[in-house]
Amino acid sequence: VQLVESGGGLVQTGGPLKLSCTASGLIFDDYVIGWVRQAPGKEREGIASYSSNGGNIYYAESVEGRFTISSDDAKNTVYLQMNDLKPEDTADYFCAAGPRYTAYSGRVYVSDPEKYTYWGQGTQVTVSS
Repeated sequence: VQLVESGGGLVQTGGPLKLSCTASGLIFDDYVIGWVRQAPGKEREGIASYSSNGGNIYYAESVEGRFTISSDDAKNTVYLQMNDLKPEDTADYFCAAGPRYTAYSGRVYVSDPEKYTYWGQGTQVTVSS
């Protein structure tokens, strides 16, 4: 299984940024694909998840209303559109995948991202003030 992220970079406060994650080596419908971030000196934080089987989407409260997760199922690709970025959004952002057991699996992964099975290499997002 391989998860490849792209799209990180430097952005000013209030600006947008879009991340992409392309998954290979897994059956897309059988997995929840999510985004996890880790700021310097902090624990990993699950921020959004998507399941193509049912279209279930979940967000962490810290990003709901500003971030949007979407997908191109035909390309096994999940996106994270980040708007109104803040300096506290500065972190390494990881794409992760875990088995989809129920329609609520994505909610579990957002609340406990350590449950994900597979991880991408990460992409850095820096928001300047």
